[in-house]
Amino acid sequence: MSSKRRIAATVVVLVAIIGVFVVRLVDIQVVRADTLSADSLGNRSVERTVYGSRGEILDANGVVMAGTVMRYDVALSPKNATTFTRTVDDVDTTITVADAAAEIGAVIGQSPEKVVALIKESLADDPKSDYAVVAKKIDVDAFRALDALDIPWLYLYQNPGRVYPNGAVAGNIVGFVSSAGEAQAGLEVGQDACLASHNGSETYERGADGVRLPQSTVTTEAASDGSDVITTIDSDLQFFVQKVLAEQAQKTGAAWGNVIVQEVKTGKLVAVADYPSVDPNDVSATTNPDDRGSRAFTASYEPGSTFKALTAASVLDAGVATPESQVVAPYRYLPENGANINDSSMHDDLRLTLSGVLIESSNTGTSLFGERLTDQQRYDYMTKFGVGTETESGFPGEDPGILHPAEKWDNQTQYATMFGQGLTTTALQVSSIYQTIANGGVRMPVQLVSGCRTPDGTLTDVPAAEGTQVVSAEAARDTADILEMVYQKAWLADTWEIPGYRAAAKTGTAQMPDGNGGYSKGYLVSVSGFAPADDPQYVVSVSLADPVNMNSSAAPAPVFQEVMSQVLKKYRAVPSGAAAPDLPGTW
Repeated sequence: MSSKRRIAATVVVLVAIIGVFVVRLVDIQVVRADTLSADSLGNRSVERTVYGSRGEILDANGVVMAGTVMRYDVALSPKNATTFTRTVDDVDTTITVADAAAEIGAVIGQSPEKVVALIKESLADDPKSDYAVVAKKIDVDAFRALDALDIPWLYLYQNPGRVYPNGAVAGNIVGFVSSAGEAQAGLEVGQDACLASHNGSETYERGADGVRLPQSTVTTEAASDGSDVITTIDSDLQFFVQKVLAEQAQKTGAAWGNVIVQEVKTGKLVAVADYPSVDPNDVSATTNPDDRGSRAFTASYEPGSTFKALTAASVLDAGVATPESQVVAPYRYLPENGANINDSSMHDDLRLTLSGVLIESSNTGTSLFGERLTDQQRYDYMTKFGVGTETESGFPGEDPGILHPAEKWDNQTQYATMFGQGLTTTALQVSSIYQTIANGGVRMPVQLVSGCRTPDGTLTDVPAAEGTQVVSAEAARDTADILEMVYQKAWLADTWEIPGYRAAAKTGTAQMPDGNGGYSKGYLVSVSGFAPADDPQYVVSVSLADPVNMNSSAAPAPVFQEVMSQVLKKYRAVPSGAAAPDLPGTW
């Protein structure tokens, strides 16, 4: 073959080769460019969630009752889980997958076999598996220990977790979240719109060895933190009240109980204690689901004789009685409508004033005064006091209680509602009744939350603070004077005395429902009152359910005395100066 032919043949071959490359290049860079680019990016690009922090729940003084701490999720890349070399102080050490699994397991409390099994199972499902979760929400110490291992195919991601620094203190009020961070109970649920954060996302690229490429992170959606809930609770007082309540509940064998401390002038709840209490850090330790909430808000019951204060205020406001108005109270009263009313213990006819009726806690005497009003008048007073309606607290699952319309009352209910039967209230509603009486007849909205504080410091969702005149100031003052006579002259006078302060209070004893439309053998015993009586500042309301070792109002009385004493001391209430009134109980 001549040199010209060889040159020509060589040119043809070169042109053919070049043509192949050109065709291939056009196919890669033009025809399939988008598809190949997407596939390439998918192989090296990783998207992950960026978590926002849930807002805090704070007490009135800024103490954190529920907060967010940084936790970490642990993941690995099964396809990249291979032997690697670790260099420490210029010394190289070969680390096998089994070695790394043992190191990981030692930190997170898993067996090496479990970590290895995770890798194998992930690869069995998908030979290209690049992500498998090893553990969720480990603490910072575990994070540092794992990070120090420098395992190239192990990854650690931030994932905020919920923590409750005060444990069971206000746990029934604060509530809790699930392991996935979803609100489950209490203020965590009720204020979730304020507290909730918004998660974002980011992508980053990594090399063939799975290592994240520097400066490759791109935020695709920014995360945002939740806002803070400011409560009216004083966590220091809450701790004290819970302690006193728990001690007396255990001493008397009570099934459950609660104590409410409320500011008279504002309606703010400064303590709401429940027994048993729940620690939101360890919810499973509280086995009874009913003990995980706050019965102060969610359990309604017949209030019994504490309700007589409302009846007294009503007849005084309507002008049909004065504190010294007189009745003859028999042991049993049989009104013309066919009802049958009796007192708790047998007695001869008692010549009682309205003050004396409450001192003696006479059902028949209360009925003789209550019937001076029409059923509709009494119903209207009850609704104005907040009976039969949820309070303004906003607590989730709050029970409105039961108050049937007056036209639906039967003969017995017409009278039973005068002394706290035939209707139900929550402990919170009873506290609100006494707040109204103590505040010159002005009912203040019940406040548990002061507002929602956004990350920029703005306070939103501030509750209404305008009161409603329920009864006249004169009627409220007269009722307060009567309740002070109860405090001074009733059978518990020595038990609940608070040296240096005048107080006003009333006891209650009510049968508990059996769940089948009847009554059980247990009683709910209670005390509600306020102090100082001459310038009321605080209401304390105590309830104990079925105290088997002491089923009378003698059970909650020591709690009232101890809690009210602490409240007056803590908030430096001015001791009473003027002498108490001396209203006659008999005639």
